[in-house]
Amino acid sequence: MTKEPAEAAETATEAAGPGRDPEAVSKFVEGFAAQLVEAGMQRMPARVFAALLASDSGSLTSAELGECLRVSPAGVSGAVRYLSQQHMVSREREPGSRRERYRVHSNQWYEALTNRETIIKRWESALREGVTSLGADTPAGRRMAETLAFFEFVDEEIAAMMERWRVHREERFGRG
Repeated sequence: MTKEPAEAAETATEAAGPGRDPEAVSKFVEGFAAQLVEAGMQRMPARVFAALLASDSGSLTSAELGECLRVSPAGVSGAVRYLSQQHMVSREREPGSRRERYRVHSNQWYEALTNRETIIKRWESALREGVTSLGADTPAGRRMAETLAFFEFVDEEIAAMMERWRVHREERFGRG
């Protein structure tokens, strides 16, 4: 069941927010999504994420996302699954309904980057094993040790940067 053009425009306006030009919002969403794709994100998750980010509530249903982006529910579902796994969106049940809303939080970048910390720790462990297995004095072992040192450095810097961000965010936006 597809909506008539007037109904689709109304849904896009609701997603865009009152007083906004749905066409301008759509242009932003597609432009920002293109930037995310260029950085390595899959196209549909990038579009869904940008649409959620651009909505006033930061929360839309699958149907609203489908109308806003002109995509199928299956496309939205796959994108939301990916974004959830990356800790970039969360699913919420509407009270008294089986319908889910998908929400992007103001700290989504923090959460996504912090989630990478776990991955970096696993890489560090694997690299330590590689140095031991290859021998620290071999060319491959030295290359592995340098890679390990890089990830240890990045891990420390991310932790320090996240702490500075928490302080900066609170100073700029208050507790939230």
